[in-house]
Amino acid sequence: MGTVQIFDTTTRNPITLIGERAGICWGADTTDAAANYKRGWDCITSGHSRTLEFVNVEIALRGYSARVLREWYTHIGCLPSRLQESTRYVDYRNFGYIVPRSIEANREAFGRYVSAMDTLRRTAGTLEKLGIPREDVAYLLPLGMESLMVDKRNLRNLIDMSRQRMCNRALWEFRELFRDISCALVNYSEEWGKIVNTQFMPKCEALDYCPEKHGCGKYPPKGD
Repeated sequence: MGTVQIFDTTTRNPITLIGERAGICWGADTTDAAANYKRGWDCITSGHSRTLEFVNVEIALRGYSARVLREWYTHIGCLPSRLQESTRYVDYRNFGYIVPRSIEANREAFGRYVSAMDTLRRTAGTLEKLGIPREDVAYLLPLGMESLMVDKRNLRNLIDMSRQRMCNRALWEFRELFRDISCALVNYSEEWGKIVNTQFMPKCEALDYCPEKHGCGKYPPKGD
Protein backbone atom coordinates (compact mmCIF):
# COMPACT_ATOMS: atom_id res chain seq x y z
CA MET A 1 0.00 0.00 0.00
CA GLY A 2 1.40 3.40 0.95
CA THR A 3 4.39 4.54 2.99
CA VAL A 4 4.66 6.35 6.32
CA GLN A 5 7.58 8.68 7.03
CA ILE A 6 8.23 9.62 10.66
CA PHE A 7 9.89 13.04 10.89
CA ASP A 8 12.67 13.44 13.47
CA THR A 9 10.58 16.17 15.14
CA THR A 10 8.44 13.30 16.49
CA THR A 11 9.10 12.72 20.20
CA ARG A 12 11.73 9.97 20.38
CA ASN A 13 11.00 8.85 23.98
CA PRO A 14 7.32 9.60 24.62
CA ILE A 15 6.96 7.74 27.92
CA THR A 16 9.95 9.53 29.46
CA LEU A 17 8.73 12.90 28.18
CA ILE A 18 5.28 12.38 29.70
CA GLY A 19 6.84 11.54 33.05
CA GLU A 20 9.11 14.57 32.92
CA ARG A 21 6.29 16.99 32.13
CA ALA A 22 4.03 15.49 34.80
CA GLY A 23 6.89 15.50 37.34
CA ILE A 24 7.37 19.24 36.95
CA CYS A 25 3.76 19.83 37.98
CA TRP A 26 4.02 17.33 40.85
CA GLY A 27 7.16 18.86 42.29
CA ALA A 28 9.18 15.71 41.60
CA ASP A 29 12.84 15.31 40.67
CA THR A 30 12.85 15.25 36.85
CA THR A 31 16.61 14.78 36.43
CA ASP A 32 16.31 10.99 36.75
CA ALA A 33 15.35 9.47 33.36
CA ALA A 34 14.36 6.13 34.88
CA ALA A 35 12.02 7.84 37.36
CA ASN A 36 10.55 9.93 34.56
CA TYR A 37 9.90 6.75 32.55
CA LYS A 38 8.16 5.06 35.48
CA ARG A 39 6.07 8.17 36.16
CA GLY A 40 5.17 8.47 32.48
CA TRP A 41 4.05 4.85 32.25
CA ASP A 42 1.93 5.34 35.39
CA CYS A 43 0.24 8.32 33.68
CA ILE A 44 -0.57 6.23 30.60
CA THR A 45 -1.88 3.17 32.46
CA SER A 46 -3.79 5.29 35.00
CA GLY A 47 -5.69 7.12 32.25
CA HIS A 48 -4.18 10.56 32.85
CA SER A 49 -4.67 11.22 29.15
CA ARG A 50 -4.07 14.96 29.17
CA THR A 51 -0.35 14.29 29.68
CA LEU A 52 -0.31 12.35 26.40
CA GLU A 53 -0.95 15.57 24.49
CA PHE A 54 2.68 16.64 25.07
CA VAL A 55 3.90 13.83 22.80
CA ASN A 56 4.44 15.21 19.29
CA VAL A 57 3.89 13.06 16.18
CA GLU A 58 4.77 14.45 12.75
CA ILE A 59 4.48 12.18 9.70
CA ALA A 60 4.13 12.14 5.93
CA LEU A 61 1.63 9.74 4.36
CA ARG A 62 2.25 8.79 0.71
CA GLY A 63 0.41 6.52 -1.69
CA TYR A 64 -2.94 6.35 0.14
CA SER A 65 -6.22 7.31 -1.48
CA ALA A 66 -7.72 10.78 -1.19
CA ARG A 67 -10.75 9.03 0.25
CA VAL A 68 -8.98 7.57 3.27
CA LEU A 69 -7.01 10.77 3.89
CA ARG A 70 -10.28 12.67 4.01
CA GLU A 71 -11.47 10.21 6.65
CA TRP A 72 -8.22 10.91 8.49
CA TYR A 73 -9.39 14.53 8.66
CA THR A 74 -12.28 13.57 10.93
CA HIS A 75 -9.95 12.91 13.88
CA ILE A 76 -9.52 16.58 14.74
CA GLY A 77 -9.35 16.37 18.54
CA CYS A 78 -6.42 17.86 20.46
CA LEU A 79 -5.56 20.30 17.67
CA PRO A 80 -3.85 18.13 15.02
CA SER A 81 -2.77 19.87 11.84
CA ARG A 82 -2.18 18.61 8.31
CA LEU A 83 -1.37 19.60 4.74
CA GLN A 84 -2.60 17.54 1.78
CA GLU A 85 -1.23 17.37 -1.74
CA SER A 86 -2.67 20.20 -3.82
CA THR A 87 -5.13 19.47 -6.64
CA ARG A 88 -4.65 23.04 -7.95
CA TYR A 89 -0.96 22.80 -8.79
CA VAL A 90 0.07 19.14 -9.01
CA ASP A 91 0.06 17.49 -12.45
CA TYR A 92 -2.53 14.71 -12.24
CA ARG A 93 -2.51 13.66 -15.90
CA ASN A 94 -0.81 10.44 -14.76
CA PHE A 95 -2.22 10.10 -11.24
CA GLY A 96 -1.72 6.88 -9.32
CA TYR A 97 -4.77 5.18 -7.84
CA ILE A 98 -5.86 2.55 -5.35
CA VAL A 99 -7.45 -0.73 -6.49
CA PRO A 100 -9.65 -2.39 -3.83
CA ARG A 101 -8.93 -6.10 -3.41
CA SER A 102 -12.50 -7.05 -4.28
CA ILE A 103 -12.01 -5.43 -7.70
CA GLU A 104 -8.49 -6.78 -8.16
CA ALA A 105 -9.77 -10.33 -7.58
CA ASN A 106 -12.48 -10.02 -10.25
CA ARG A 107 -10.95 -10.08 -13.72
CA GLU A 108 -13.81 -8.31 -15.50
CA ALA A 109 -14.26 -5.74 -12.74
CA PHE A 110 -10.51 -5.05 -12.69
CA GLY A 111 -10.46 -4.44 -16.45
CA ARG A 112 -13.36 -2.02 -16.29
CA TYR A 113 -11.85 -0.20 -13.31
CA VAL A 114 -8.47 0.28 -14.98
CA SER A 115 -10.17 1.36 -18.20
CA ALA A 116 -12.19 4.01 -16.36
CA MET A 117 -9.07 5.37 -14.67
CA ASP A 118 -7.19 5.46 -17.99
CA THR A 119 -10.07 7.40 -19.54
CA LEU A 120 -9.85 9.96 -16.73
CA ARG A 121 -6.10 10.28 -17.24
CA ARG A 122 -6.43 10.81 -20.99
CA THR A 123 -9.28 13.29 -20.55
CA ALA A 124 -7.26 15.27 -18.01
CA GLY A 125 -4.39 15.53 -20.48
CA THR A 126 -6.72 16.61 -23.29
CA LEU A 127 -8.37 19.31 -21.17
CA GLU A 128 -4.99 20.72 -20.15
CA LYS A 129 -3.91 20.87 -23.82
CA LEU A 130 -7.13 22.77 -24.50
CA GLY A 131 -6.03 25.43 -22.04
CA ILE A 132 -8.23 24.43 -19.11
CA PRO A 133 -6.59 25.49 -15.79
CA ARG A 134 -5.16 22.61 -13.76
CA GLU A 135 -7.39 23.51 -10.79
CA ASP A 136 -10.46 22.94 -13.01
CA VAL A 137 -9.10 19.76 -14.60
CA ALA A 138 -8.83 18.38 -11.04
CA TYR A 139 -12.64 18.14 -10.80
CA LEU A 140 -12.34 14.95 -12.84
CA LEU A 141 -10.31 13.24 -10.12
CA PRO A 142 -11.85 10.29 -8.22
CA LEU A 143 -11.48 9.68 -4.50
CA GLY A 144 -9.52 6.55 -5.40
CA MET A 145 -6.55 8.58 -6.64
CA GLU A 146 -3.33 8.40 -4.64
CA SER A 147 -2.60 11.45 -2.52
CA LEU A 148 -0.04 12.74 -0.03
CA MET A 149 -0.37 14.33 3.39
CA VAL A 150 1.94 15.90 5.96
CA ASP A 151 0.33 15.45 9.37
CA LYS A 152 0.90 16.66 12.95
CA ARG A 153 -0.92 15.34 16.01
CA ASN A 154 -0.29 13.90 19.47
CA LEU A 155 -0.34 10.56 21.27
CA ARG A 156 -3.74 11.04 22.90
CA ASN A 157 -5.30 11.60 19.49
CA LEU A 158 -3.61 8.52 18.00
CA ILE A 159 -4.77 6.23 20.81
CA ASP A 160 -8.32 7.53 20.38
CA MET A 161 -8.04 6.96 16.63
CA SER A 162 -6.90 3.38 17.17
CA ARG A 163 -10.13 2.62 19.04
CA GLN A 164 -12.14 3.48 15.93
CA ARG A 165 -9.88 2.57 13.04
CA MET A 166 -8.49 -0.77 14.21
CA CYS A 167 -12.08 -2.01 14.43
CA ASN A 168 -12.92 -4.76 11.93
CA ARG A 169 -15.82 -2.64 10.69
CA ALA A 170 -13.61 0.34 9.80
CA LEU A 171 -12.79 1.01 6.12
CA TRP A 172 -10.26 -1.60 5.00
CA GLU A 173 -7.80 0.99 3.69
CA PHE A 174 -7.91 2.92 6.97
CA ARG A 175 -7.15 -0.28 8.89
CA GLU A 176 -4.11 -0.80 6.64
CA LEU A 177 -3.07 2.84 6.97
CA PHE A 178 -3.20 2.66 10.76
CA ARG A 179 -1.27 -0.62 10.72
CA ASP A 180 1.43 1.06 8.61
CA ILE A 181 1.64 3.99 11.04
CA SER A 182 1.87 1.59 13.98
CA CYS A 183 4.74 -0.33 12.33
CA ALA A 184 6.60 2.90 11.53
CA LEU A 185 6.30 4.10 15.14
CA VAL A 186 7.42 0.72 16.52
CA ASN A 187 10.56 1.02 14.38
CA TYR A 188 11.10 4.64 15.47
CA SER A 189 12.00 3.86 19.10
CA GLU A 190 11.69 1.24 21.84
CA GLU A 191 9.33 3.43 23.87
CA TRP A 192 7.02 3.80 20.88
CA GLY A 193 7.05 0.02 20.50
CA LYS A 194 5.75 -0.41 24.04
CA ILE A 195 3.03 2.20 23.54
CA VAL A 196 1.84 0.78 20.21
CA ASN A 197 1.80 -2.81 21.46
CA THR A 198 -0.11 -2.02 24.67
CA GLN A 199 -2.26 1.05 23.91
CA PHE A 200 -3.24 0.87 20.24
CA MET A 201 -6.31 -1.38 20.01
CA PRO A 202 -9.94 -1.39 18.85
CA LYS A 203 -12.48 -0.23 21.42
CA CYS A 204 -13.84 -3.75 21.94
CA GLU A 205 -10.46 -4.88 23.29
CA ALA A 206 -10.28 -1.87 25.58
CA LEU A 207 -13.83 -2.43 26.87
CA ASP A 208 -14.04 -6.27 26.77
CA TYR A 209 -17.35 -5.92 24.91
CA CYS A 210 -18.56 -4.49 21.60
CA PRO A 211 -20.40 -1.14 21.84
CA GLU A 212 -21.43 -1.22 18.17
CA LYS A 213 -25.03 -1.85 17.17
CA HIS A 214 -23.82 -4.24 14.47
CA GLY A 215 -20.54 -5.77 15.62
CA CYS A 216 -18.24 -8.19 13.84
CA GLY A 217 -18.70 -10.91 16.45
CA LYS A 218 -15.18 -10.75 17.89
CA TYR A 219 -16.55 -9.61 21.27
CA PRO A 220 -20.08 -9.99 22.70
CA PRO A 221 -22.27 -6.87 22.78
CA LYS A 222 -22.66 -4.93 26.01
CA GLY A 223 -24.98 -6.71 28.44
CA ASP A 224 -24.48 -10.24 27.07
